[in-house]
Amino acid sequence: MRNTAIALVSLVIVFGGLAVAIVNAPNWPVVQTSFFDVPRIVESMPDLVDGFLTNVALFTIAEVLVLVVALIVAVVRSVPGPAFLPFRLLATIYTDVFRAVPGVVWIFFLGFGIPGLRIEGVPRDPFIWALVALVLIYSAYVSEVYRAGIESVHPSQEAAARSLGLSRLKALRFVVLPQAVRRVIPPLLNDFIGLQKDTVLVSFIGVVEVFRTAQIKQSGNFNWSYYIGVMLVYLVITIPMTRLVDWLVSRERRQRAAGGVR
Repeated sequence: MRNTAIALVSLVIVFGGLAVAIVNAPNWPVVQTSFFDVPRIVESMPDLVDGFLTNVALFTIAEVLVLVVALIVAVVRSVPGPAFLPFRLLATIYTDVFRAVPGVVWIFFLGFGIPGLRIEGVPRDPFIWALVALVLIYSAYVSEVYRAGIESVHPSQEAAARSLGLSRLKALRFVVLPQAVRRVIPPLLNDFIGLQKDTVLVSFIGVVEVFRTAQIKQSGNFNWSYYIGVMLVYLVITIPMTRLVDWLVSRERRQRAAGGVR
C-alpha cells in the first residue's frame, strides 16, 4: 500500500510538473490553437478513420504475404549443402540490401520507378506498389527473426528426426519449423506493429491513407491538429497490440521457467 502511494505521488509530481511547464510556456496559446484544436480533431475523425481503412487493408494483406515470403527466405538461408549455395547467396543479398536501405527509399523507387518504365501489363496503381514495397522491406527483417528461431532449435531435434527416417526437408517442416515459429511469435508481433506504423510512408507515392488525408486537411487551413487525430487513431490500434506482445513475452518466460524447474 505504501509503495503504491509513493508511486502515485511520483506520477503526479512528474506529469503535473510537465503539464505546468508546458501550459505556462510563452507560446503555449499559439501551439494549443495550431496543434490541439479539439473541434477540428473531432470534425476530421470520420475522414481520418475512412483513410485509415486503407492502412488497415495495406498492413493486413502485407502481414499475410510477409509471413510466407519471409519464411521461404529463412528456410533457403538455413538449408545446408553446396547445391543450395546460389540460393543462399541470393537470399543473403536480398536481406542485406533491403535492410540496409531506408524503407522510404524503396517505396519511392518501386512506387515511381517501376510504373515509370511503362511496361505493358505492369500495373501503375500506387497501392499495389506500396504493398510490394512493404512486403519486400519487412520480409527481409522477418526472415531474420525466423532464421534466429530456426537456429535456436537444438541440432539434436533434427538428428532425432533424421534417425527416425525423415528426410532433411521433412525434419525441417515437421520438427524444426513448428518449434522455431512458436518461439518467435513475440518478435514477429513487434515487427508487425512497426509495419502498421510504416504504412503512413506510402503517402509519399500518392496513396490516400490516414496520413495523406491529414496532409490534405492541414494544407487547406494550415492547422496541424489533424496530425493529432492521426496519432490518436494509431494509439488506439497500436497500444493494445503492444500490451499483447508484452503478455506473450511474459507468458513464454513463465513457461520456460516452469520447464526449467521440471
